[in-house]
Amino acid sequence: MNARSNPMLPPEDTLRAAALALREARAERRPIERVSETHAIAGLDAAYAVAELNTRARLAEPGRRIVGLKVGLTSRAVQQQLGVDQPDFGVLFDDMEFLDGDDVPRSRLIQPKVEAEVAFVVGRDLGDQAPSLGEFVAAIDYALPALEIVDSAIRDWKITLVDTVADNASSGLYVLGQQPVAIGALDLGGLGMQLTVGAAVVSVGSGAACLGHPLRAACWLARTMAGRGQPLKAGQVILSGALGPMVPIDAGDLVQARIGALGSVSCRMA
Repeated sequence: MNARSNPMLPPEDTLRAAALALREARAERRPIERVSETHAIAGLDAAYAVAELNTRARLAEPGRRIVGLKVGLTSRAVQQQLGVDQPDFGVLFDDMEFLDGDDVPRSRLIQPKVEAEVAFVVGRDLGDQAPSLGEFVAAIDYALPALEIVDSAIRDWKITLVDTVADNASSGLYVLGQQPVAIGALDLGGLGMQLTVGAAVVSVGSGAACLGHPLRAACWLARTMAGRGQPLKAGQVILSGALGPMVPIDAGDLVQARIGALGSVSCRMA
């Protein structure tokens, strides 16, 4: 995004400086202060412009590609806390994905937390028009249980909405289950979730905690991306949002989520 095309955005140099600060923080595994304050980034348009600059920087790396997207801020309580009335989104790159039972490298993260989610896999390309719910559901191939390991470049997770959006919606890594389940066979809104770290239950929730229903959150994403001229593509993963509170994790932790009839997914922080 070019700042000159939107007079409401900060100067291009300001956006690039904020993007570089976040990029260097992640590369060095060193948290920084809020870019909303240190670089005067204000408003969602500016925040997404910063995130887009870092998406382009990642895609410029050899072999790097986008494999999906995540929905954040799907909890009504968190939305109220940050004073917003809609979710946000971030980009998932190919090197962020792990599978059930994998060791996940703590060394790639700054201050990780984990949450359990329903992942959807898109079965066919969506068009440039915002899909109806029916059109969106028809485009979904299957669901998987997932762990999202969120991570913030902002010190002590003291984020504002602008900071988390600029920081690619606090994306870190994610872990997918390996047994696809047809969504018609699931009561997604009624799914119960239990997240354990070691032997301790650390988070419980349900499908209803995700914007009322995981498909509502995922459909919001599909409509949002169509509106941005970046419609969802076949094979892309959608992380639809947390089913319960996120919790901190660290090296050595064994993490497992059980999500009703969707099944379970686990990883170990190595």
